[in-house]
Formats: sequence, C-alpha cells, structure tokens
Amino acid sequence: MNLMDTDTSSSSSSSEEELVFVRRRKIYRDRQNYYELYDDLDFFCRFRLTKPTVMQVLGEIEPQIRLPTNRGGCVPPLLQLLLTLRFFATGCMQITAADFIGVSRATACRVISRVTTALAALRPRYVKMYSDNAEMQRASEDFYGLASFPRAIGAIDCTLIKIDSPGGEDAEIFRCRKGFFALNVQTISDAKLKIRNIVARWPGSVHDQTIFNNSQVKREFETGRYGRYILVGDSGYALKKYLMTKLLETNTDAENLYNESIIRTRNVVERQYGVWKRRFPILKNGMRVKLETAMDIIVATAVLHNIALDMSEDIPGEWLEDAEEGENAEEGDGILELPNENINFGRQFRQVLINQHFAGLL
Repeated sequence: MNLMDTDTSSSSSSSEEELVFVRRRKIYRDRQNYYELYDDLDFFCRFRLTKPTVMQVLGEIEPQIRLPTNRGGCVPPLLQLLLTLRFFATGCMQITAADFIGVSRATACRVISRVTTALAALRPRYVKMYSDNAEMQRASEDFYGLASFPRAIGAIDCTLIKIDSPGGEDAEIFRCRKGFFALNVQTISDAKLKIRNIVARWPGSVHDQTIFNNSQVKREFETGRYGRYILVGDSGYALKKYLMTKLLETNTDAENLYNESIIRTRNVVERQYGVWKRRFPILKNGMRVKLETAMDIIVATAVLHNIALDMSEDIPGEWLEDAEEGENAEEGDGILELPNENINFGRQFRQVLINQHFAGLL
C-alpha cells in the first residue's frame, strides 16, 4: 500500500510543470525635451499653460519633487511636471501620458501622485479669500462693474466632477443626480474668474446647501469676518444677509432689475467652471484614480488655474464661449429653507437693496 502511494505521488509530481519567471530587462526609453521641442503655441495646446507659467510653477515645487539621485534613469523635475500637466490636459489613461513622456506606467503613476501632492500643497498661497478691507473693496468694485450689483465679493456655486466608483458599502452616495459617480465641488469665484475658495471632498449626491453649511467660509461670514460684503448664489442656496439669491417672482421694475443684475453677476462662477474645465479636461472627462488622488487633482488644478491668471495668461475665446453656457446645476430648485434657520434678515436686506439701490438705477 505504501509502495502504491509512493508511486502515485512520484508520478503526479513528475507531471507538474515547473514555472520559471524571468525578470524583464529594464528598458530606458528616449525622452523628448518638450519645453525646447515645441514652440509657444504647440506647447500651450498640449500642456494648457504657457512656458513662463510652467517655469513659475516648477520653481514653486521643484524642491518637493526632485529625486535624491540621478541613478536608474530618474525623471527630472521639469519632465515630471510636464507629464502631470499632460495627464491633466487630456484626462487620458496614465499609460498614455507615460508613453508621451517615455516612462513606464508605474513611474507615471508615482510621478503624477508626487507632483499633484506638491501642487495641492500650494493651496493656502494661491486659493484664498480676501485678507483685508482694501482687497474686499477692490473685489466689490470689480463685481459692480459687471452689472451694478453692490457689495458682492464672490459668486458661489457647485459643480460635479466625474470620478470612478470608489467602491465599498458607501459607493452609491457618490452617484449624482445625473447618474454617474462624482464629487460635488464648491468654489467661490471673484469677478476675474479666480478661485477664491474651494471645497473638494463631498460626494456627488450631497446638496450644494449642505456643503456650504459645513464650510469654513460660511462660519467666517456669520462671524463677521467680511463685514458688509456679501456673496451671490443661485436659488439652490438659502437666502442670508450675507448671501443673496434671485427672486422667484418679480412684480416691479426694480425687482426685475435686481434679478437681471444678480444673474449676470453670479455668471462669473459659471464662466470660471467653463474655463477651468477647458483648461484641464480631466475635470470634465472623468478621473480613473483613487478617491484621495482625485480630490488632490481638483485642488491642484485650481492652484494652476489661479497661477495662470496671476501670470496674466490670455484665455482662448472658445474657452469663454463654452463657459458662457454655464453650469447652472441647481437653478430652479427653489430657496432651501432649513429648520431653525431665520432668513428674515436676508429678505429684509434684499428688499433694502431693491428699494434703495436698484430702484435708484431706473
């Protein structure tokens, strides 16, 4: 019996195939210096930023992304930045951006994560609200020049950024009203389309008002940090003395003028979304990355958008034309009146604006 068992075991082991894995030899691909290869126009078309702006950004993050050694064909900081910008500018698979630069997909993944983290860390410097009355007064004058709306220093709204399903038991809370998985991102824009505040952590199913209720900027307005100045928003927000929304019904010429003015004034945030998403199509096409990386990419592109505006980059006309169509996601939802919230002060302030300011413009 033992002999039979031994023979069977021997026969079985001899029939098994031995698998041998041979590590593939490392391949170093040719890498183009696209900063020198392309002229200014071709460079902008592919990376969505001008050469001076790219060098400005590189100067800000180079210490954080420079590798400690040049061994193993490491990617220099400039190529790391260009790879990441190409990924943002196309919204493609990471392997496509990797092939464009001449690195492996694994290397591209590490580079994109490293550069994105470094860019997002610049948020306190480039995405910030106003620090003093002089800045707020200038912002208010800029808004007044658009449609004669007084005291406004920001237009607030939310936009949906498409992502892959994050998986897990709570994945469905990221499914937005349009049926896809998304993050609902809140921004406040100034009259020059600069992003002054951004919140990029809420699932796509969450209402705009909920995001605002839990934001730091709301607490700052309620504690009087911004004094007499206000925000303008669409009808998806609750009316407050510091957040004006349009009238759902109008009965006088002054009320009609108020509505026309606030619609034109808050249009800047819709235009900001249009320009932002045209500059970085990854925000519109969707991101096939981890949830935490998607949040960092949103903040990183907001930083890059603001740096481009600080560098006085020209905005292509077709970007502005697309932006004028607007996001307007919550328009028509009606004023959201939450329990235990008193909006009487907001109504009184809005009526004062109509009676004293807009009636005087007729």
